[in-house]
Amino acid sequence: MPESSINSQLSQFQSITLEEMDRVKLMNRIDTKFAFGKNTLNQILTLLTEDYFVLEINGKRGMEYESLYFDDAEFSLFNDHHRGKSNRAKVRIRNYVDSNLFFFEVKHKVKGRTDKHRISTPSFHAEINKGEQALLQSVFPTTKELHANITNRFTRITLVNKTAAERLTLDFDLSFNYQDQINTFNSLVIAELKQERINRNSPFYMLMKSRQLRPYRLSKYCLGIMELMQQPKVKANRFKKRQLYLEKINAYA
Repeated sequence: MPESSINSQLSQFQSITLEEMDRVKLMNRIDTKFAFGKNTLNQILTLLTEDYFVLEINGKRGMEYESLYFDDAEFSLFNDHHRGKSNRAKVRIRNYVDSNLFFFEVKHKVKGRTDKHRISTPSFHAEINKGEQALLQSVFPTTKELHANITNRFTRITLVNKTAAERLTLDFDLSFNYQDQINTFNSLVIAELKQERINRNSPFYMLMKSRQLRPYRLSKYCLGIMELMQQPKVKANRFKKRQLYLEKINAYA
C-alpha cells in the first residue's frame, strides 16, 4: 500500500498534540495486540475517524521510531517471556526519531499489566550507565549484566480515543538488525491497544472482532530475536506458531 494512500486516510482524522495527549499517558496499563496485513490498514483507518484523534508532530502523522534492546548473555529476558512468566521485563533505549529524543525504558509486566518507566538518555549506547542501572534495579531488580543486542525500526501511527482513556498504536515497515543481519516485515501491521482496563466495547476492539481478528501475544523484541538468533542460542518452540503466523501475514498481505 503506497504511503500516499496512508497519508490520505490520516488526513481525515482530527489531530492531537503531544501535550494534549498527556491525559492518556497510560504508563500503567493493559496491552492487547493484534496483527494484520498492511493492505488492510486503509480499510481500518477509514472506520476509526469518528472515534479517534491522530497524533501530529510538526505536521507529520506517521512517526519514525528506533529501539535498541538489552538482554544478558543467556537471553534471560527473552526466556522469561517464552516461559510465560507473569513477572518479566523488556529493557531498551528508544529513539523518537522525529522529536530527536532518546529514553532508556523499562517495561515491567506483572500479572497481565504493563508498568512502563523511563528516563532521558543522550543516545544509543551498548552498556547501561549508572542512572539507567538505578532505574532498572528500582523497577525490576536483577543480578544479570545486560548488554545491547538487536535493534528495530518502524513507522508508528498513534490514535487517541476521543472519549476514553485509550491509545492505539499501529506499527508497520518493521525491520530488525543484529550485527548487520537484517530482517524486514514490510507488509505486516502490529496494532497495540493500550487501556487502563480491558474494554471490549472499544471501537477498535469491536472492529477487530467483526473481522475475526483475535488478539495475540508476541512482542516485537521476541519476534526480532527469533528471526535473527538461531538455536541453541535461544529456544522458541512455544512461540513458533505465532512467528509463522506473522510471517504468513507479511508474505501474503
